[in-house]
Amino acid sequence: MIRPKEFSYAWRALSHRNFKLYFFGQTISVIGTWMTRLATTWLVYHLTHSALLLGVVSFSGQIVAFILGPFAGVIVERLNRQKLLVWTQILAAIQSLSLAALALTHVINLWEVIALSAFQGAINSLDMPGRQSFLVHMLEDRRDLGNAIAINSSMVNGARLIGPAIAGFVIAAVGEGWCFFIDGISYIAVIASLLVMKVRPHEWPQSKAPMLEQMREGWDYVRSFVPIRTILILFSLISFMGYPYAVLMPVFATDILHGGPTTLGMLMGATGVGALVSALSLAVRKSVVGLSRMIQISAAMLGTALILFGFSTNLWLSMVLMIFVGFGLMQTASASNTVIQSLVSEDKRARVMSYYTMAFFGAAPIGSLLAGTLAHIVGAPITVMITGVCSLLGFAWFTTQLPKVNAESRIVYQGQGLLPKAN
Repeated sequence: MIRPKEFSYAWRALSHRNFKLYFFGQTISVIGTWMTRLATTWLVYHLTHSALLLGVVSFSGQIVAFILGPFAGVIVERLNRQKLLVWTQILAAIQSLSLAALALTHVINLWEVIALSAFQGAINSLDMPGRQSFLVHMLEDRRDLGNAIAINSSMVNGARLIGPAIAGFVIAAVGEGWCFFIDGISYIAVIASLLVMKVRPHEWPQSKAPMLEQMREGWDYVRSFVPIRTILILFSLISFMGYPYAVLMPVFATDILHGGPTTLGMLMGATGVGALVSALSLAVRKSVVGLSRMIQISAAMLGTALILFGFSTNLWLSMVLMIFVGFGLMQTASASNTVIQSLVSEDKRARVMSYYTMAFFGAAPIGSLLAGTLAHIVGAPITVMITGVCSLLGFAWFTTQLPKVNAESRIVYQGQGLLPKAN
């Protein structure tokens, strides 16, 4: 049970003015983003009735971010990240409002959805490493970074709970176009929060080294540092075989559970509940020490829940299993993010976080395409079971690497004063 003092401690990063502004502005915007995600999958399935094309659309949006990822990390390190994020939010708003205009005028087709998804992927390639590396600059005390990441995850997954539920009702009542429109307008909140922030003057690195040399330096750092390398490999596998379940949710909602957009919203909302619980459990932690073990446990939980979900034909059982899926996914992603950010050196933060972005945006689209193809051949339930088995294999491999990860992480944590130094 969480005591009042622990609850207050869990929200300590909100005592920083800049982060508080970001939190409230981003909360509004991310609710709109989750509405658009659900509306897009429903629109594509409504237009095509094809699990394969659901995977194609997801692939088109995320593969662009993967391809641009290594370049984006270097570019972000050379720019003022506050100004960069303002522009990425403006462009994302334009993307959502374009979807809204096409959908509300009833002229939208699959290729336009694919093109606009690819455009959003290009935006995300800069936005995600920019957002991740700017987080530390919103705080007066760097020791609150882990808490800020956990609160940010809580916000994203609270929105993940609310957004799909709202979207399900909006789609049923007035159609997908209004979800896109609401999302486009919601970006005003986060743009305003970024504009009124007062960030301490910071000299953003202006390296004279060629871009390819900086990219190689970042890659060598990731490749040679065992904790970051190992966590990114597992996160890539989870993104590849864990996240693609979401692209098949319209199939489960309609063909397996015999529902409609409201059923889809309930399933995605249940995932959001699990993810929110995960984020809150991370927020009450007092230290990053021990999070590697949580990454291991959450990978096992995810794999088991996906296998059982593939067997389920009952809505309420499926929703319970989606809670565990959401917890496992969020715990893996957020704990990985927190550990990496706590270990990485400041001069390489944006480049390393671009690889974290690539681990998601590279593996997830290929996994979505594979999941859509497999579902077309063997059906959605068997496909989800296969992804669960692969997640369990990732858990088994990570377990063998955990002693090395902990040994090298301990050295860094001792230098930061999080652990007593060895005699």
